[in-house]
Amino acid sequence: MAIRTITHSREILSVILGGGAGSRLYPLTASRSKPAVPIAGKYRLVDIPISNCLNNGIGRMFVLTQFNSASLNRHIKNTYHFSAFSKAFVDILAAEQTPDNPAWYQGTADAVRQGLRHIEPFDSDYILILSGDQLYQMDFAEMLDNHKALGADITVATIPVAQREAPEFGILKSDEGLITSFVEKPKKEVLGDWVSETGDEMKAAGRIYLASMGIYIFNRNLLFDLLQNEFKAATDFGKEIIPQSIFKYKVASYQYSGYWTDIGNIYSFFEANLDLTKDIPDFNMFDNERTIYTRSRMLPPAKISGTTLEKTLVAEGSILNASRIEHSVIGIRSRVGHGSTIVSTYIMGSDYYETLTDISDAAAKGIPLLGVGDRCYIKNAILDKNVRIGNDVRINGGSHLENTDHALYTVKDGIVVVKKGAIIPNGFVI
Repeated sequence: MAIRTITHSREILSVILGGGAGSRLYPLTASRSKPAVPIAGKYRLVDIPISNCLNNGIGRMFVLTQFNSASLNRHIKNTYHFSAFSKAFVDILAAEQTPDNPAWYQGTADAVRQGLRHIEPFDSDYILILSGDQLYQMDFAEMLDNHKALGADITVATIPVAQREAPEFGILKSDEGLITSFVEKPKKEVLGDWVSETGDEMKAAGRIYLASMGIYIFNRNLLFDLLQNEFKAATDFGKEIIPQSIFKYKVASYQYSGYWTDIGNIYSFFEANLDLTKDIPDFNMFDNERTIYTRSRMLPPAKISGTTLEKTLVAEGSILNASRIEHSVIGIRSRVGHGSTIVSTYIMGSDYYETLTDISDAAAKGIPLLGVGDRCYIKNAILDKNVRIGNDVRINGGSHLENTDHALYTVKDGIVVVKKGAIIPNGFVI
C-alpha cells in the first residue's frame, strides 16, 4: 500500500530523541551517540526516523542529543541538504548549559523541555516525538489522521506484544481508541489484568498486550503547557507525563502492527542487522515508497572474487576475497582476505581506503591491513569500524563465552564485539 504524505508540511514538526549515554550498546557507543551507530552496512540509526519523516512529508526535524555527538553532527551535516527554496531542515539540538538551566538532560521530557526555546519560533499545530534508536517504517500521516478523528490531545503509538516482552514496556488499555489506564513495566503476575483486544491476527500470535512505542503526537500548545507549567518537574514522558495525562486529557492509542524493534542492547542490535539477510526480511529496505536516506558517498561497486555468498548483504566499496560469507552484513569499504570464512557477523567496514604507501608502512611495522586478513574464521561477531584483523585469526562467539570487556573486544550475550579501530594480531583466538 502506498504511503501517504501529510498535506500541509507546516502542520507538524518532529523532535527526535537521541537517547542517553547508550551504556547497553557499549562498546559501539564508546565514541558515538546511539543515533550515530551504523546499521545495515551503510546507514546510521538516526536515518530511520528521519527517513520515516521525509517519506511522510514532514521536513522540519530537531534531533536532541548530549553524549558523543560529534559523529552524529557530522553525519547529519553531510547528509541532509535541502533546496534553498525549501523550509525543510534537520537540526541538532545538543544539550547546553544556560544561566537559567545549568543541568544536562534528565530524561526524555526534560530534553524536549530544554529544546522548547529553539522549537518555539517554528509554527505547527502538532509536535511528533520520536526515538532515535528504533527500527520501523510507520505511516505518520495515518497516525495524525487518527489523532484528529478522535479529537485527541495526545496520541501514543502502540504495538501488540506477547507476555514474554510485556514486562519490558509501558503497557496500556484503551476504550474506543482512548487510553484508560497505563502501567510502566508491569510484573508478570499482574499481566492478566492488562490483556487488550488487539485483533485476530495479533491474538493468534499471542500478542495480546498493547505496549507504548515511545512515539507520541502532542497538540503543540498542550505540550508547551505540560512541560513548562503543569508537569514542569517531570523528566520522562513514559514514566510520568503520559500516565498522569490519561485522567485529564484525551490520550489516544494508535495501534501499529508492522515490524518494529527497539535497538536497546547489543543482542537486539545484532539480531536486527542479521534479520535483514532473510529472503523476505521483516524490515523492508527494498521499497519504492519508503526510501531510507543516508549520506551519498560516491563509492565504487563491491568487488567479489572467489567468494561463496549465502544470505548476505554487501555494501558498496567492499573488496571480498573470502572463501565463504553467510548470514552476514558487510559494510562499506570492507576488505576480507583470501580463504576466510565469515558466519553470522556484522562487519561495519571502514571510513577510508589504505593507499599503497599505507599498506607498505603497515607491513614494515607488522600491523595488519584494514579489514579481515587471510584464513580467518569469524562467527557471531560485530566488527566495528576501522578494525585491523590479522591472518589466521579465530573469533567464535556463542553462549560458551562469558561476558567480558577486553582492551580489544567486548563479549555480551555470546556476541563478540571487536572495538572500533582495534588491531587484532595474527593467530589471535577468541
